[in-house]
Amino acid sequence: MIKVLSAGFYTTIQDLGRVGYGSFGLPISGAMDFYSAKLSNFLLNNNVNDAVLEVVYGGCKLLFENDTIVSVTGADFSVKINENEVTMNTALFIEKGSVLSFGKRGYGVRTYIGVKGGIRSEKLFGSRSMYKGITSSFKINKGVQLPIIQLGKTNEKSFSKIKIDGSFFLSKNIECNEGPEFSLLSKKEKMNLFRMIFTISSDNNRMGYRLEEKINNTLPSMLTSAVLPGTVQLTPSGTLIVLMKDSQVTGGYPRVLQLTEEGISKLAQKTTGDRFQFKIV
Repeated sequence: MIKVLSAGFYTTIQDLGRVGYGSFGLPISGAMDFYSAKLSNFLLNNNVNDAVLEVVYGGCKLLFENDTIVSVTGADFSVKINENEVTMNTALFIEKGSVLSFGKRGYGVRTYIGVKGGIRSEKLFGSRSMYKGITSSFKINKGVQLPIIQLGKTNEKSFSKIKIDGSFFLSKNIECNEGPEFSLLSKKEKMNLFRMIFTISSDNNRMGYRLEEKINNTLPSMLTSAVLPGTVQLTPSGTLIVLMKDSQVTGGYPRVLQLTEEGISKLAQKTTGDRFQFKIV
């Protein structure tokens, strides 16, 4: 078991999400930074879809009640075990009674903690990802105990390390493709989408990122249509909203761009006031 001594700002259990339930109105959910979550499981030789902890802005403190192996990927918040700073992006043996915590921010927003065998919480609609109205709680709270497997005596305790390219977290380019209504934009509006530098507003969360700068919107109203994580909607006021992993499954605003999975992951590691440009691929 893992006992949560402090839940931090916003900590959730996430895997790769609930694919295939959009017709029931269920969002995909899952890890915001798809790549860092998968890397966490890769380092542990887990199944790629095993559940991990997604920790926003650090602050989380966990007590491990049995021996296990952990990996920490994604944003760097100076992760510590028993107050000793440890290396990220590698597998680490952790003894019973040890406490994992975070310190000063280095880069990024979302950190992923993987454990050998994954977090063994309840699976609903094919996923352990937390979401309000589906799981009993939509985030981790202080005092909760998280089930994990008992580490066997035969488990290996020597590991390799992966070096991460920091440009993934610092890049100002967010990769995307043209959206279904992109062709309806004027030539000038299309140019502005890729020429302008956009700023993430304070209205950003797992559902979507609203941007501060506006694009002139002359498009007619449209029927409600399917949307996905990464869909960039253009509202009547000209504000752009980038839908993220907990987004709704339908929307009535023009879908001018569609972020790639890499683009979503990069944007998930940015926060209020960060600036970027859309880059067509």
